[in-house]
Amino acid sequence: MTELISVTGLRKSFGDLAVLRGIDFTVDEGTVTAVIGPSGSGKTTLLRSLNALDVPDAGVIRVADVTVDFSGPVSGADTAAYRSQSGFVFQNHNLFPHKTVLQNVIEGPVVVQRRPAAEATADARDLLASVGLADRLDAYPSQLSGGQQQRVGIVRALALRPKVLLLDEPTSALDPELVGGVLAVIKDLAAQGWTMVVVTHEIMFARKVADQILFVDDGLIAERGTPAEVIDAPSNDRTAQFLRRLSDV
Repeated sequence: MTELISVTGLRKSFGDLAVLRGIDFTVDEGTVTAVIGPSGSGKTTLLRSLNALDVPDAGVIRVADVTVDFSGPVSGADTAAYRSQSGFVFQNHNLFPHKTVLQNVIEGPVVVQRRPAAEATADARDLLASVGLADRLDAYPSQLSGGQQQRVGIVRALALRPKVLLLDEPTSALDPELVGGVLAVIKDLAAQGWTMVVVTHEIMFARKVADQILFVDDGLIAERGTPAEVIDAPSNDRTAQFLRRLSDV
């Protein structure tokens, strides 16, 4: 497999709080990496660092053919090139409320990437159809369920044609009955060969879909491996303790 992402020495603090204390990992092209761990462990900050939504204090990150050393000054052009490699899916959708579904999806390709509106619209229609939203193109976010809004958020990220899709707890804001539909979309994307890094608390979903599991605890990767290694037979006591607590809930 071709290595798509390489992270070395990633560190990030907010004031006196060290959130990431030296993160190292790689992601192969066409694979799914699930990031699990307790609340406050640094999972979301790790994910946001891969898109420079949170700018790291130190570390070297390569995504596709763009490498950035965050230990020194990073130019705006380098940040833009780095950020363009990935698409980010937020917990709470973050859709433009005054724009329709179709307008939300084509905003990035047309405004940011300067692609022709007709081309972006054709792509958006195909992507929305692929997630079961072909009949909701002219709807506004307020007219959609939470699950439908999250599917639009996923399509909006895909419309940018990123090398990697970053998803931050994509089901955490949904009612339980809506979770399955969004997870099914992510599973389909995995089957299509999209490279994804997913922060999730859905452990059984991670076990079925992920190629690699990162267990993050206290700003470090405490354990890394396949689902069979990390979830079924963890070697780290902290990982085992975390999984036991989840199974008791």
